[in-house]
Amino acid sequence: MAERSPPLHGVHEARGAKFTGFGGWAMPVEFDSIKEEHAAVREEAGIFDVSHMGEIEVAGPDATTLMNRLTTNDVTALDPGDSQYAAITTEDGVMIDDTVVYRLPDGTAAGDAAADLTADAAGRDLDAGEGDPAYLFVPNAGHDEAAFDRWVDYRDEHGLDADVVNTTTDWAMVAVQGPDAADALDDATTTGRVVDLSRFEATTAAVAGVGSWVARTGYTGEDGFEVLCPAGDAETVWSAFDVQPCGLGARDTLRMEMGYLLSGQDFDPEEEPRTPYEAGIGFVVKLDTEFVGRDALEVQKEDGVEERFRGIRLLERGVPRGGYAVTDGDLTRIGHLTSGTMSPTLAEPIGLGYLRTEHAADGERVSVVVRGEEKRAEVVVPPFLDR
Repeated sequence: MAERSPPLHGVHEARGAKFTGFGGWAMPVEFDSIKEEHAAVREEAGIFDVSHMGEIEVAGPDATTLMNRLTTNDVTALDPGDSQYAAITTEDGVMIDDTVVYRLPDGTAAGDAAADLTADAAGRDLDAGEGDPAYLFVPNAGHDEAAFDRWVDYRDEHGLDADVVNTTTDWAMVAVQGPDAADALDDATTTGRVVDLSRFEATTAAVAGVGSWVARTGYTGEDGFEVLCPAGDAETVWSAFDVQPCGLGARDTLRMEMGYLLSGQDFDPEEEPRTPYEAGIGFVVKLDTEFVGRDALEVQKEDGVEERFRGIRLLERGVPRGGYAVTDGDLTRIGHLTSGTMSPTLAEPIGLGYLRTEHAADGERVSVVVRGEEKRAEVVVPPFLDR
């Protein structure tokens, strides 16, 4: 199957970006260097093209019920303009994906949000809408078609009244992240007041004159915003920010320093089957809702987990990588890594993975097997950085 390209592919190519395949998309992995881009986000601001993320819109009389059955968090807690992090799980409680769910203004038609939400570039009172509840959720790269099918199949099987539309190709998405991100957004926003948003709040605003859906969310641990705009206006929005362009390489090192999960690597329903409790995101599980996988997760919460998602800091030379074994220092395997890198901020080798619960205490000394040799390390309860 041919790789999909984001709307900004030509712009990145002209800028000299290096590309990589990710989730079925051809995405920029770096523009200048991962180290330089990483530092820009930690110290000032950087901009990422994240148009490889999926967008699924759900609206209708039973939209809230459908969302609450298929995500682990409780969408009834959301008012228009709110968002929340959630997992999507199987009947066994295993994570298929993680996602962010946005509550759109009531009456927003599924499939038309990119047009409807950007029609009023000055922003609007999100609570003043009338009509059925509407949501936008963001599956990870390459998961949009499977998520769409899952929502439609469940809706049809249970006779729910909701429209479900895969609008991934209608949207472009950029993320402006870093201590100076708010100033950058304020400068680029021609109407609407985005700097007043709290974490996980969103609103409509005109960015460089383009009506957009702007959320104070991100994947770096820094303050930041994610901007969704019509795909045809992506270049106008991207060009409005005079900050360092960043690729997926820096996005990966930034999220590892914060201990954020990467779908398909730190968990995968086939290769790395994990529940939210094992993966350290039990806070997104609301057992008072009737989501798929609830019963299995209730049992696991009562019984406890055998392994936990943890960070590892290597105390000797070497770079930890996904797949490396973690031992007790005496050749007894106690877990394994799923991600690893040399932290640009700390200048230390760090990794993420799963350890037996009895070895998962912060500061416990362990070892990582690097090229057949046990290297001394210590356990870190993420994040590695205090943000």
